[in-house]
Amino acid sequence: MEPEKEKEAVGKVAERLAEKFPDVSPEHIDDVVQSEYEALADAPVRDYIPVLVEHEAREDLTRESRETGDAPN
Repeated sequence: MEPEKEKEAVGKVAERLAEKFPDVSPEHIDDVVQSEYEALADAPVRDYIPVLVEHEAREDLTRESRETGDAPN
């Protein structure tokens, strides 16, 4: 995947997660997504980076929401 398209797709991940987690600040969602994206910076295969970022970020946000009692349905 081209770097520009990858960044665009990761940006859309944050948008989708903001819809799923309306009680979480968009800034925090961006931070979580960015952290997961950076964790995969050295991954040699780039085609699935947005999917992997979304999966991991969703897991992180769900865990955080459960800990605070704000888990989405």
